[in-house]
Amino acid sequence: MFPTPIAQTGMPVRMLYGIALPLSLLIWLLPIIGVAMTSVRGQADLTAGNYWGWPTHWQMIQNYTAVFHNTPILHYIGNSFLVTLPTVAGAVALSCMAGFALGIYRFRFNLLLFFIFVGGNFIPFQILMVPVRDLSLRLGLYDTVMGLVLFHTAFQTGFCTFFMRNFIRELPSELVDAARVEGATEFQIFWKVVLPLTRPAIAALAVLIFTFIWNDYFWATVLIQGDHAMPVTGGLKSLNGEWVAQWQLVSAGSIVAALPPVLIFFLMQRHFIAGLTLGANKG
Repeated sequence: MFPTPIAQTGMPVRMLYGIALPLSLLIWLLPIIGVAMTSVRGQADLTAGNYWGWPTHWQMIQNYTAVFHNTPILHYIGNSFLVTLPTVAGAVALSCMAGFALGIYRFRFNLLLFFIFVGGNFIPFQILMVPVRDLSLRLGLYDTVMGLVLFHTAFQTGFCTFFMRNFIRELPSELVDAARVEGATEFQIFWKVVLPLTRPAIAALAVLIFTFIWNDYFWATVLIQGDHAMPVTGGLKSLNGEWVAQWQLVSAGSIVAALPPVLIFFLMQRHFIAGLTLGANKG
């Protein structure tokens, strides 16, 4: 049922695995390595077409200093936080409540309602571009941080509900029954019994949603037009000069923009792994 561990396979398989693994890792990391190398090159290297060779002029300090001094990247990063943090809080809060209702209570059309939450994740978001843009214009939310927050919250709640409902459903029903016997209200059961037991799942979900929203480029360019509300993913394109493409600055800005989700993952790594592996084994 499960694949045989590599240590228990034959010598040819282990040799093939030892060759294929670092090669696959190198291919996967090649774009990131290219961006990192471009971020420390000089303009002369890029003009001469030296995109993958060893840099002839190292400008690591100059490029990264220019990103912060000559471009509004800090403003874009601040906008990304203004969009991402409320979205994570809203989507996780709504999904915890919806997951509690769908996972604890047994009522008619429970499964149908759950399928509606799940089904929204299978809709290609590209086909929503025109109706969502028109709706944001009618509501006066176009080109605003609030409009982007509300859309991301609504769009991510379906996946978050699917995630939380499955975790909450695995909790022992005896805990909920015992709390009801003790006279606890439904809100107390939710707040004092269910939420503490699902903290690893909430942490894992928060890290995932933070990464999804922070790295979003499509909706940042569809729903935002001006720099006043543009997240960092959409704002990176403005780091190019008016007449000359400054790809070294765009690459340096991309590295800087990628740091917050990476730091969040490492800070929450223990909770993230615990949330993903919760219920993976039984003692």
